Amino acid sequence: ITRMHFQWDWLCLGVLIISSVAAEIENEETLGADVEVEDFDKQSQEADVDRDKSSLEVVYQTPKPTGEVYFTETFDGVLAGWVLSKTKKDDTDDNIAKYDGRWEVEELKENTVPGDRGLVLKSVAKHHAISAMLTKAFIFDNKPLIVQYEVNFQEGIDCGGAYIKLLSSSDDLNLEYFFDKTPYTIMFGPDKCGEDYKLHFIFRHRNPKTGEYDEKHAKRPDVDLKKFYLDKKTHLYTLVLKPDDTFEILIDQSVVSKGNLLEDMVPPVNPPKEIEDPSDKKPDDWDERPKIPDPNAVKPDDWDEDEPSKIEDPDAVKPEGWLDDEPQYVPDPNAKKPKDWDEEMDGEWEAPQIPNPKCEAAPGCGHWVRPMKNNPNYKGKWKAPMIDNPNYQGIWSPRKIPNPDYFEDLHPFEMTTVSAIGLELWSMTSDIYFDNFIICSEKEVADRWAADGWGLKKLVASANEPGMFSQLVTAAEDHPWLWVLYILTLALPVGLGVLFCWPAKKTGEDIDFKKPDISKPITKGELKQEREELEDDEIELEEKENEDIAED
Repeated sequence: ITRMHFQWDWLCLGVLIISSVAAEIENEETLGADVEVEDFDKQSQEADVDRDKSSLEVVYQTPKPTGEVYFTETFDGVLAGWVLSKTKKDDTDDNIAKYDGRWEVEELKENTVPGDRGLVLKSVAKHHAISAMLTKAFIFDNKPLIVQYEVNFQEGIDCGGAYIKLLSSSDDLNLEYFFDKTPYTIMFGPDKCGEDYKLHFIFRHRNPKTGEYDEKHAKRPDVDLKKFYLDKKTHLYTLVLKPDDTFEILIDQSVVSKGNLLEDMVPPVNPPKEIEDPSDKKPDDWDERPKIPDPNAVKPDDWDEDEPSKIEDPDAVKPEGWLDDEPQYVPDPNAKKPKDWDEEMDGEWEAPQIPNPKCEAAPGCGHWVRPMKNNPNYKGKWKAPMIDNPNYQGIWSPRKIPNPDYFEDLHPFEMTTVSAIGLELWSMTSDIYFDNFIICSEKEVADRWAADGWGLKKLVASANEPGMFSQLVTAAEDHPWLWVLYILTLALPVGLGVLFCWPAKKTGEDIDFKKPDISKPITKGELKQEREELEDDEIELEEKENEDIAED
């Protein structure tokens, strides 16, 4: 029974280890993000893709919107309506100020879907700017705003952005002069420099009192964004703004951040009702000290501030064998003056000093000095003890006054109308791929659009994924401790096979366990034979006893 328990313990341990490895791989695939997964449109499964074949055999059809849209772009046909900026960036050296970064329309380098092309940022260390007018302007009234597009950092990303700007409507909007100072209503998308991984959602809010605009930034997502920038896969970025002033940010149709425009933006949309009075000053007699020295305390008469903290130990005794007359260091007897030594230039030559070899076997050399110890009479400088300050008034702060700049915007969703979309970017990495832009108001329309574009890319990428072994190696490169689990996992089947299949040595317990509980019946003849054998044994025993007596 103990052996069986031991075997079952090993079996359970094996299941737990294998489960932990599988969970780690699943974690890697989901990026460890605790996200709310939106229902993915099942229609993406209808795409004509054979998971066991190369992506080259996929039949691709350009996505078409299934409802009302304000803008769409697939880059599969002629690049119509897009305008390259001809201006320069403000406050920048002339040699790099020009927006002369190159754009191309190309297929993906990896996991290619034939016929599916995107807009690719090609230049390194240059400013890029390209924009297009919306099919119709989006007015922030009673319909949600949904902005969605795809990004693939085909070479990873060192420092650069892939965000878009929704440009504000104005009579003087000229896309040929689109640059960093062009007014925008919303900025949205990924951005990265160094180890700072960002996902921007910024909107420009108009102050109803002054008419000036301020940028309001959404709080950073609680999700680790790193892999979206480095895995060289196409990811889908979605922003949903609702008329009830709430918002959601999604990556690959999973919610990574959500909030309220009134509560989750930095700085807040509405200023505080009261502010500190800038003219208020702290009174000269304001006492902020919670504790003060006791004014009634008196230094004790026996308090000697001149006593040192350390004194010589009077009980210390010089160790036996201490060599008072031997120096700690002596000239090296083996040292020789260099041949090129010039005493006129270098002075008189002296052999270098080495530790005195006589001191190695002795407790010490040279003049013995008593060691120091803490002075029991030392008290240091006397200070009066601290007591509660009877005049303590607390930490002073200016009085509050009504904020002269206060306003209350209860519906920040009602932003400035949007009439164009633009990419104004700087990057130290090339080949950033953009595709399948859509601006609409219905989630179903955006999901259907994603299914026909990004959904197909995702299926092709999954079909081209490396096998399980490659995934295990990749996971272990990120988490080296997984190698221990792998080794244990491989060793477990062998160990379990030995435990369950190898013939075990029979012990006394096993033999006793196998004895039948019911005694074997004895025949009459066998019983008579046993009785005769007992009688013969008794006779032999008596004879032996008699012989022993006779000898005595």
